[in-house]
Amino acid sequence: MSQSRTDYSQQTQWMLAVRDKRDRHAFVALFDYFAPRLKGFIIRSGASPHQAEEIVQDVMLTIWRKAASFDPHRAQVSAWIYQIARNRHIDIARKENRPMPEELKEEPGIEPDASQILGLEQEAGQLRQALANLKPEQREIIEKAYLGELTHQEISSQTGLPLGTIKSRIRLGLERLRHELKDLKQ
Repeated sequence: MSQSRTDYSQQTQWMLAVRDKRDRHAFVALFDYFAPRLKGFIIRSGASPHQAEEIVQDVMLTIWRKAASFDPHRAQVSAWIYQIARNRHIDIARKENRPMPEELKEEPGIEPDASQILGLEQEAGQLRQALANLKPEQREIIEKAYLGELTHQEISSQTGLPLGTIKSRIRLGLERLRHELKDLKQ
């Protein structure tokens, strides 16, 4: 018994429209949904924000080109897309002879479990919520330090705040994040 298209997730429906009809509007919807998630996933796997942006662009182009190979009966669309992103990140790390981030190492031939990918998305959502709960001045400094990859001195120069204030806001913000996310890895 086959599933009807209405039984699929919105993202799968978009992917099927891209695969079957080369639907550009569906591709834009896929891009808008997955690009920021992929960028976060790739940054958490050890890439710089600039490199992550390039990988995401490449992955989305690959999705358009290889849409015909997507089979909703073999994998969820999110698992399929994250696998493409993971493989692309590994290719770049190997090409640059950089050490492989632990998150990307796994046994050959083992496909990542869709539940692992969903778990990562849920954790990322919890992290976004925890960041949103920080005081704005703490959130801004933490984002500059960890997402923008700026040193404490660069943040101080950029904001005009004393170095001690930068360090204090990061320390207090990280303590609050640890408290907010304490149940995440238990």
